[in-house]
Amino acid sequence: MVRWLHPTQVLRTGLDAVVATVFGARADHRLIEAVVRPQAPYFDYSEEAGADGDLWLDYVSDIGDGWDSTYAVARLLALPELKLPEEDGKTVHTTPRGRVLVFGGDEVYPGASRETYEERTVQPYEAAMRRSQAPHPDLFVIPGNHDWYDGLSAFMRLFCAQRWVAGRRTRQSRSYFALKLPHDWWLIGTDVQLNSDIDVPQVEYFRNVAEQMGPKDRVILCNAEPAWILAAASRRNKGSYLENNLEYLEEKVLGRRICVFLAGDLHHYRRHEDDTGQHRITAGGGGAFMHPTHAPAAPVLRDGSTLRKSFPDEATSRKLALKNLWLIRYSPLFGLITGLWYLLLALAAYAEVGGLGLAQLPEVLTAVGNSMVNRPWTLILGLVTVGGLTGLADAALGRWRALLGVLHGAAHIAAAFFVAWGGTYLTVSKLGICPTLMPDGAHCVDGWAHLAGKFLFSCGFTFVGGFLVGPFITGLYLWVCVNFFGAHSNEAFGSLALPDWKNFLRMRIGKDGALTIYPVGLERVPRRWKPTGAGPLAPAFDPDDPKATEPFLIEPPIRI
Repeated sequence: MVRWLHPTQVLRTGLDAVVATVFGARADHRLIEAVVRPQAPYFDYSEEAGADGDLWLDYVSDIGDGWDSTYAVARLLALPELKLPEEDGKTVHTTPRGRVLVFGGDEVYPGASRETYEERTVQPYEAAMRRSQAPHPDLFVIPGNHDWYDGLSAFMRLFCAQRWVAGRRTRQSRSYFALKLPHDWWLIGTDVQLNSDIDVPQVEYFRNVAEQMGPKDRVILCNAEPAWILAAASRRNKGSYLENNLEYLEEKVLGRRICVFLAGDLHHYRRHEDDTGQHRITAGGGGAFMHPTHAPAAPVLRDGSTLRKSFPDEATSRKLALKNLWLIRYSPLFGLITGLWYLLLALAAYAEVGGLGLAQLPEVLTAVGNSMVNRPWTLILGLVTVGGLTGLADAALGRWRALLGVLHGAAHIAAAFFVAWGGTYLTVSKLGICPTLMPDGAHCVDGWAHLAGKFLFSCGFTFVGGFLVGPFITGLYLWVCVNFFGAHSNEAFGSLALPDWKNFLRMRIGKDGALTIYPVGLERVPRRWKPTGAGPLAPAFDPDDPKATEPFLIEPPIRI
């Protein structure tokens, strides 16, 4: 799994986000592809129902992270059929592999490139199914924000060039598409770039698609982000830019034909439904780290839709958030950041306090205070610590953002003070290393050597203390924010890199014209695998982990 709090990954993620934000809107790849990449008005599957009159489709989103989680889902998608018990274990549904597979966004982590797609997406899916038999399944893909980090170049090369990927044929030539399905159903995949507007050529494409629809046609709309949850959790009165795009597409272009909204981006399963039977399903469990289902909270959406099902449930989600208190276990190298920063703060406010214990706390505070007065840049470092962590605090904290940011920064400064003082005290008072150079040499045979030893030992203890204490304070802050304020859900669970609680959707358009959605859940993915020795038509590895769970239906099939 991607280690999001690894020091180099923190830097890389920040740079990717800045570059994508600054240049993404000024180099819109969609405008170029609309000119140089002609695409069919729509892809017709309306006559491709099986012998039983049904057409099956699969939907999965947020893939391409760790091998175990990505391959576990890819393997289930590749099997010719799945037997899926409901939660009670009594009713079992047999579901065949989809004729069409839709990737719903964020096909790779942490960022897009030819190498990361190959390693984190293509290889797991080809290990699950390298080749297929006729009728070959097709693959359609919409990009998410991580796919846009390289300007969509690698995405277009892999998914929009009519290539074969893991035994599936890709047919689209743009980053958006429309599928005509049996019994007046349509599936539409949009590309909203980095929370940007739907570009004019894309609007015109879907307008032309809408002209092909009849008054009774119904639409499944696939979007890269669950705007409905983000809007419900937003403290602003007006809808977000992304939400307005969806409203425009729904009301002005598609004419309220949408029966089902599908999205990923949040790596869990949540389904909302309104009184008219319109469903909004977040299903981002294709392989990326798990997101909490209790944050951002969205029990009721702005259109009145109510939450009907979560996977995992909110109680389990809150319990998993407690793992942040052991943050160093899940992101061990994050301690390098806090250890170095604590050491920097200690050096900036250095004072001779190694001979003073807890009983002399006032004297220690006085000595450190005098040191700070004489070194103004110590105060600057403190302000950078507090101000930086306040600026990084989640906007979802609302009016508590400044207070919690200041408390977070102050906690690290206080911890750095006690860690540095403890390290110096241990060096001087317990290890007997000379606290200062004595003129007569009575206490130090080699004063300068002892000074160097004192400095190195003190620095070492301070760094180790910061390495251990800093992640705990950060984890405590994240736990408080996510469980009590519904904020920092991305940071709190991205830091844990939990590979479990995966999900995807299997859909059937029956001969009676009804759409049935089977939400498939996988509570614990295997950690060990064994080769099958099978050919390219079958998965290369089977689970070899007794603790792994079998797939099941998150909730009974949803019939529309």
